Amino acid sequence: MEKGKKESGHGISCEIEVRQEAEASLPTAFGDFRIIYFSNSQDKKDHVALVKGKIKGMENVLVRVHSKCLTGDSFGSIKCDCRAQLEGAMKKIEGEGAGAIIYLDQEGRGIGLMNKIKAYALQDTGLDTVEANLKLGLKADERNFHIAARIIESLGVKSIRLMTNNPEKLKNLKMCGIKVIERVPSITKPTSQNKGYLNTKKDKFGHLISDAI
Repeated sequence: MEKGKKESGHGISCEIEVRQEAEASLPTAFGDFRIIYFSNSQDKKDHVALVKGKIKGMENVLVRVHSKCLTGDSFGSIKCDCRAQLEGAMKKIEGEGAGAIIYLDQEGRGIGLMNKIKAYALQDTGLDTVEANLKLGLKADERNFHIAARIIESLGVKSIRLMTNNPEKLKNLKMCGIKVIERVPSITKPTSQNKGYLNTKKDKFGHLISDAI
């Protein structure tokens, strides 16, 4: 296993071991990728990387760190912009001919599927995503991106261009030793159904939405 030995600055150690356990080709509607499964020393969740091209040893690699969203990614929910961001990243990486998507098993900002559905029910009563999580006794965002940092390190890239609107994600990766040379906006088209969700991300999480819509 490969191990990172840095501290994140958030009271959580970046010292996580990851190991590539399985790899296969993955042809998709957006192009041909390789899918790599990673085990790790922090949790027993299913984290993978979708890799385009030979990126080991490369600089300025386009990378998207994406948290799992069953409702959006798989079922096409328009309450959020997750599927649009994932598909946009796959298209952009395919267009560049090289890059990676780190797909983290962190459903519902890390609260899990059951709690996410409970939070959805609270949102139906008028709460926003942050208020709903807090009502359930959870943090507004339970995620960290330290496993993503170690996966990026394991892929052997020298530096990345991070496709994100989330400044916390950018900060987490840098604090865990990843050389991020550029932030690339994740551009999506807002809808009437996800406008409130996007405003919450912008106003309460500080997401850099204005240049991404």
